[in-house]
Amino acid sequence: MDSKTTNTSETPEETPQQNQNQNQNPLPLIPTASISLSLSTLLPSHFLPPKQITNSPNKVKIPSQISSISQYSLSSSLSPSKPFHKSTISANPLQNTLTLNPLRPSNPSGAAALRRAAVVWFRNDLRIHDNECLTAANNDSISVLPVYCFDPRDYGKSSSGFDKTGPYRATFLIESVSDLRKNLQARGSDLVVRIGRPESVLLEVAKAVGADAVYMHREVSHDEVKAEEKIEEVMKDEGVEVKYYWGSTLYHMEDLPFELAEMPTNYGGFKEKVKGLEVRKTIEALEKMKGLPKKGDVEPGEIPSLLDLGLNPNATMGQNGKTTANASLVGGETEALQRLRNFAVECKAKPNNGFKDGANDSIYGANFSCKISPWLAMGCLSPRSMFDELKKSASSMISAASNKKNGGTGTTDTGMNWLMYELLWRDFFRFITRKYSSAKQHGYAPVTACTGGAA
Repeated sequence: MDSKTTNTSETPEETPQQNQNQNQNPLPLIPTASISLSLSTLLPSHFLPPKQITNSPNKVKIPSQISSISQYSLSSSLSPSKPFHKSTISANPLQNTLTLNPLRPSNPSGAAALRRAAVVWFRNDLRIHDNECLTAANNDSISVLPVYCFDPRDYGKSSSGFDKTGPYRATFLIESVSDLRKNLQARGSDLVVRIGRPESVLLEVAKAVGADAVYMHREVSHDEVKAEEKIEEVMKDEGVEVKYYWGSTLYHMEDLPFELAEMPTNYGGFKEKVKGLEVRKTIEALEKMKGLPKKGDVEPGEIPSLLDLGLNPNATMGQNGKTTANASLVGGETEALQRLRNFAVECKAKPNNGFKDGANDSIYGANFSCKISPWLAMGCLSPRSMFDELKKSASSMISAASNKKNGGTGTTDTGMNWLMYELLWRDFFRFITRKYSSAKQHGYAPVTACTGGAA
């Protein structure tokens, strides 16, 4: 260590000469630094100039090199690069949690294994419970910025002259976004709301807070997939990672027993392929959220009204001045979970009245549905949470009724057949839409609803 320190201070002209002398002399020369250190130990201190003792270059350089090496080893082991960080994140963060838990040195800012900040883009997943995207961002990051965009392209008139988003759906959406903001605020966070194109809004807020990544759920329609591609392009230019998750179906896309490109084009074939496939467990709602990023000071913004979106606020009122029946549906996760619980209780309370598959009149009531589809469509409720709740609450009652109707010959899972049938149809349409919505798809086969031999 001492000899290397001294040699580095010599001029380039002296180095070749010293190497030549070392080759001619069979005995190695004693390094200058070693001589100075040896003299300092043998001779009294008054024989050596005080300046050499107090400002010895060896005594200064050696500790500084040790310090730099220790800092290098800490930074290299505790501040992994992005590819290493990605490998520690599982597809389901609740099944395989992050194992990276480093010891922090005196300067924790340079040794944090978590991201500085992450942006979560809410789309058709306006909920806290069973939200893998939100949970992953909260686990991976020091701070999280939730964002929702009212995209102007979703409003106005279509090429056919119809409203792209009508007043009833827009009202339901506004209520759902408002409820999501309240639920986030109750957990120590907030929701940033903007009217604008997501690729512009997300880039703006990501740069403002210094975000490392943008988290989002994948969607299925052509326009939604195009939006994802545009966001990838702008984020790539800024060095911001885009992380995708899947959470809009009963079965997870990664669990399908076939590649999406090879998905059967008819429901019967799809149903046969996924027969026996397990449904993933729901992800519990976060009790506490990471705080908002301090950098950037991003304002939450106001939730727009129908008028702000270019819609007539009087359209939801009837001729008598009262709210129409369609407008009586209240959007939001809070209302969705309450309706689900009420529906489960209703299934238990009402007896079977002779309807097929062990179902009762509460299931096949108004509009011949469970009356929860609007909240499923907006993502206020996940299909998995609906499946779990009704499986726990209603399966035993409906199965018992079915067994009684069939003289005790019914199977124990007959009561869930109606629910699985509806949710499987929903899965089929979402998966097949995603299959043909990518811009990279050139050819396609016709999609059929024939149940064929699977009926």
